[in-house]
Amino acid sequence: MTSLPSALSTAEPTRGRLLALVSSVDHKVIGLLYMLTALVFFAVAGTEALVLRLQLAVPNNDLVSPHLYNQLFTMHGTSMIFLVGMPVLSGFANYFVPLMIGARDVAFPRLNALGFWLLPLGGFLLHWSFLTGSAPDAGWFSYPPLSGPQYSTLHGIDYWILGLLLLGIGSVTNAINLLVTIVCHRTRGMSMQRLPLYVWMVFVTAILTVLAIPALNAALVMLLGDRMLDSGFFEPNRGGSAVLWQHFFWVFGHPEVYILALPAFGMISEVIPVFSRKPIYGYTIVALSTVVIALLSFGVWAHHMFAVGLGSGPDIFFAIGSMLIAIPTGIKIFNWTATMWGGSLHLTTAMKFAIAFLVEFVIGGLATDTYFVVAHFHYVLFGGTVFALFAATYYWFPKITGRMLDERLGRWHFWLTFAGFNATFFVQHFLGVMGMPRRVYTYADHPGWGALNMISTIGAAVLGVGMVLFVANLLYSRLKGVVSGPNPWGAFTLEWATTSPPPEYDFEQVPPVLDRRPVWSLDHPELADWKSQDTPNDDGHRPGKARISAVFFVLSEAVFFILLLAAFVVFNSRTGDEASAASRLDVVRTALFSICLLSSSVTVWLAERALARGDRRRMTAWLGATIALGLVFLGGQAIEYTGLLQEHVTVAQSLFGATFFAVTGFHGLHVLGGLFALSLMLFFARRGDLDRDRGGVLGAVSIYWHFVDAVWILVFSIVYLGALR
Repeated sequence: MTSLPSALSTAEPTRGRLLALVSSVDHKVIGLLYMLTALVFFAVAGTEALVLRLQLAVPNNDLVSPHLYNQLFTMHGTSMIFLVGMPVLSGFANYFVPLMIGARDVAFPRLNALGFWLLPLGGFLLHWSFLTGSAPDAGWFSYPPLSGPQYSTLHGIDYWILGLLLLGIGSVTNAINLLVTIVCHRTRGMSMQRLPLYVWMVFVTAILTVLAIPALNAALVMLLGDRMLDSGFFEPNRGGSAVLWQHFFWVFGHPEVYILALPAFGMISEVIPVFSRKPIYGYTIVALSTVVIALLSFGVWAHHMFAVGLGSGPDIFFAIGSMLIAIPTGIKIFNWTATMWGGSLHLTTAMKFAIAFLVEFVIGGLATDTYFVVAHFHYVLFGGTVFALFAATYYWFPKITGRMLDERLGRWHFWLTFAGFNATFFVQHFLGVMGMPRRVYTYADHPGWGALNMISTIGAAVLGVGMVLFVANLLYSRLKGVVSGPNPWGAFTLEWATTSPPPEYDFEQVPPVLDRRPVWSLDHPELADWKSQDTPNDDGHRPGKARISAVFFVLSEAVFFILLLAAFVVFNSRTGDEASAASRLDVVRTALFSICLLSSSVTVWLAERALARGDRRRMTAWLGATIALGLVFLGGQAIEYTGLLQEHVTVAQSLFGATFFAVTGFHGLHVLGGLFALSLMLFFARRGDLDRDRGGVLGAVSIYWHFVDAVWILVFSIVYLGALR
């Protein structure tokens, strides 16, 4: 591993500086690569936004064509969410979570590097689409039928799907890594009750990511099936449902709002106490309200669909859920305000952005199908997340580089950003009230519309100048900024206990963690929080990281299969062609092959037991039996597929065929992946590299294999036994 400063300045000549940088698995380097990549895409997405605003500056403008406008609109939204927001937050989490919990690195450094490199690959695929004749042009939400093969005949949407699938895999990989790091790698004394609130927010965000991204992946593979295999999932004229895409997309999309917001809340929860010279007010309630937000976020997705016509019952249910989720969010606002109240406020640039975050986030409103919602969305995500990111950058830049960001340039950056942002988006509330619709590339010369849009465009230009000044401050301060020292702010948490920038190994010695402000308590023992803390000390014991990672992974995959099975139920709970096709399944034969698969759960458990006893011969025998039973099951599925294809039951022939092959095909791929992992275990066991001390790896593979078998029980019950009705 190598740190970024060494990679940029003192890397080994034989490897080269660039090679040292791109081959590093140091969590700090990976974190900075996330941030820098996000900054590049921020410039791209920001440029796209400026072109959109120039097009809307005056009525009846023809600066860009409607088709190009739709492409820029789609790529701007997609890039800001998937290539800017999520990556930059992942970068901060990768850099600071291990430091804040006293860890040497993340749980899986090489997996962490893989998760990052999927980001530029996915971004490259998305933007390569411009060279194919048409970038994606159906909006960042890509509602069918606009994103279907009838209306998007070029390959832009295909690149969009493939790019998002890669980005989703990288996001889940990163989230599992962070979860396992927080659960298993906290330093002694760092109990969950003593985690910095930023780490708490990252922890909950990672859970949301693990559970939400698979919903998007399920929708994406179904849309790809429509486009490449003529499956018809979202084509109403063939029995499909365009509304189902909206359900699946927003099951991901609403938790995604909190995937972007919660880490920002955590950043604010670190910045405000430090510059108020007070502990956070109501630590426990802030942490618990975060958990409540995560739980409620999965129950309000259809408030994005009030205009669809779901009926008064669902609309009332989701309206109530939307009001409920505002409660824990509002609690945080009161906590941050109470922390500042009576504090000794230091109005640094970081603190100014934190206070501005509170103002902008509270201004955010609610509406549907007018320009008002454009203003709402940007006040929540830009005014919320991006302002918090600026606060975090000014706060943590000294730790990353060892130098302070220039405060004079910072003040200019703050006021240009604050003024430009509000000029851009505040007037859009009025445009919405006046009836201007969303997603239009031009508009008629209605009274007041042109003037307000011109103000918005000028504001966007001012905002762009602020962003250029921010980048200039980064470059200038990195080279000539004032040397910061290890803790220039007198901050509280463990990352400030090491040098600035931190060494490759993070800490020479981790300070004792006796309360929630370990660095403060070390510097001010007479005022230490631990004197009044009744939180029990943590004994430092941690569960095995291999098993924990397997649990989080199967939870993620469970969501994917649940949605595929939900689609199967939706499309096959009626009579007709689907019922006729279902009758061609050989239930008895498949039941026999299913017994083989389910028996393999027993054999892999026996292999674990043999490993625990140190009986390598029996362990290898039971592993071999597990692999054999899995292969028999796959052979049975191949026979089933051959018979159905001979009877012309295909993906394109009916929705039964599409859903059947989707559910069973992805299960078969998971079986194949499990067999590969089991074969590796058998190989290592025969070499003598798998013993009872390394049993956690086999335990993780076993958890995955039990999951594959459990999924098949559901598949067989719903698909095959359902065919007997």
